Order: sequence, then structure tokens, then C-alpha cells
Amino acid sequence: MTFADKTILITGANRGVGRALVEAALERGAKRVYAGTRGPLTHPDGRVVPVSLDVTDADQIRSAAEEVGALDVLINNAGIALPEAFGDGAALERHFAVNCFGPFAVTQAFLPVLRRSRGRIVNILSLAGVAAMPLQPTYSMSKAAAFSMTQSLRMLLAGDGIAVHAVLLGPTDTDMTRGFDIPKAAPGEVARRVLDGAEKGQDDIFPDPLSASATAGWDGGPTKALERHMGTYVAAGADRD
Repeated sequence: MTFADKTILITGANRGVGRALVEAALERGAKRVYAGTRGPLTHPDGRVVPVSLDVTDADQIRSAAEEVGALDVLINNAGIALPEAFGDGAALERHFAVNCFGPFAVTQAFLPVLRRSRGRIVNILSLAGVAAMPLQPTYSMSKAAAFSMTQSLRMLLAGDGIAVHAVLLGPTDTDMTRGFDIPKAAPGEVARRVLDGAEKGQDDIFPDPLSASATAGWDGGPTKALERHMGTYVAAGADRD
């Protein structure tokens, strides 16, 4: 799969990794890029079509699905990381609303068109979904849930010809990590590696130096082996049907 001549929707497209993904898709010859944002957006390239899309707003999700019509690739990028302490119920609810329930609702809305195109879903997740960041407990919880959702979708949608990719992102130089004095990857380089991984058909994509080093041996490791084993139950159930 290449991104040339494809129609793509990217949520959270106004800044950070989302904005970099828009540019990377254009560089690879995308036919149209729907840029989902909560606020107004302008772009000099006529292939970019702004779409009002708050991933926590059911009406906006429904309207976006009606507006887009045809789609080859859905990139669920919108996310938040709030200052928090363990036991912060408001942060827990908000993190899950945006980082987990939002991508789930957007995916459900666009499944009919993705089935028609035998398209792809790319979920921008976090290393915190694999190994929690203690200073951001509910953020980590929401990303772990989103990773589990991504694994489930991968197995459940394989029979429809839809590939599902998990991007396990490490520290990247965006507004979200502004307060952390740590090495960070450039958003543009991360975006290019995300699209590289999707084009290569990688289930799980590690697009920055930390994620790549922390997950050495992932494909041959026990976690991936167990995921593949769980996938056999889906196939067995389909055979019984």
C-alpha cells in the first residue's frame, strides 16, 4: 500500500504530529486529506479539506462521516495529556473520552466506507499504553485501553480486508510534551516513519528512537505471540458461522 492517490482522514490535524501527518501524506501524493479539527483551519494546498471534528461530539462525528463519503485511510491522531494526580476523576474521564472513546466512535462511524475500500486504520497511541508513566496515571490508562481496542479491531476487521496499525509513540516535540525536559523526536520525522510503517504493513509501528529501542524484539516476543494466538479464536468463530 502507498499513500499516493489515497483519500485520508486525520483527526487532531491542526498541530503537532497531526499537522506533520498532513504534510507527510501530501508529500506522498495523497489525492485528498481531510483534516479533522475542533477549530478553524486553512491550508494552502487544495487537496486539504478542513472538517469540523471534535472526537467527543457524536453529532460532529456523524456529520463528518456524511461529508467525507469515501475513505481509504483513517488516522486517529487526536489526543490529550492533562496535568493530573492519581485519583483525579475528572482527568480520568477526560482522558478516556478523548484518547479511547473518541477514536472508537470515529472508527465506528467510518467503518462502512473503510469496508468498501478495504482500507486502513492507523491509531496514534503511546508507549505509556505499554508501560505506564507514573506521573500521568490516567493518561497511561487511557492509552492502554486504546491499545487493547486497536488489537481487537485488528483481529475483528481482518476478514473485511481492513488493516489496523498501532503507533506506539515515544516523546515527541509537541505542545503535549512541552513541560518535560527530555530528548524528543521531531514531529516531521515521526510522521514519515508512521507512514513508512503503514506502507510496509507493520502491525505495530515504533516511529522514534525511544520507542524503537524499548521494543527491540517485539515481533518475536511473547506479547505479540499471545496476540496472534488470540486471533485464532476469531478465525475459529468465523469458521463455525
